Amino acid sequence: MPAPICVARIGAAHGVRGAVKLWTFTEDPLAVKRYGPLTTKDGARQFEVASAREANGHLVATLKGVATREEAERLNGLELYIAREKLPATDEDEYYHADLIGLAAVTVANEPIGRVTAIHNFGAGDIIEIAPPHGATMLLPFTNAVVPTVDLAKGHVVIVLPDEIDGDDPTTAGA
Repeated sequence: MPAPICVARIGAAHGVRGAVKLWTFTEDPLAVKRYGPLTTKDGARQFEVASAREANGHLVATLKGVATREEAERLNGLELYIAREKLPATDEDEYYHADLIGLAAVTVANEPIGRVTAIHNFGAGDIIEIAPPHGATMLLPFTNAVVPTVDLAKGHVVIVLPDEIDGDDPTTAGA
């Protein structure tokens, strides 16, 4: 059975009637209302979005059974998941970020680089994190220039490593 997919994270309480800030990881932020009950990763707790409205980069949502600010505050930071099969099918050149975790990362010449460990977005675009067999992980822009090929069937992503990274100055290395 495929692992559940994280579709949202509960943020701070909003107001005094149990509403929360809800950060969604779906293309359509309001899609979380259509998935039915959302669960914690272990499936122990379940939440259903009763109402949601768009705010500044997040949703303001009420969850069934959460009626007070204190109850909402206890949920801060909780990630919400759905079963993979509840997600819509992807087009040929589309994939869910969760599908990339664990894939091999190889060069254009099919030489191994490492494994995809995460996809991040810190506000300036997606970043792909690659863990080589030895050494520090690499954070690379998830662009067509750096990641020209994602091949789920073959279980790998092709990475074109940049020649240099902005800010690197080999003359000051180790200084």
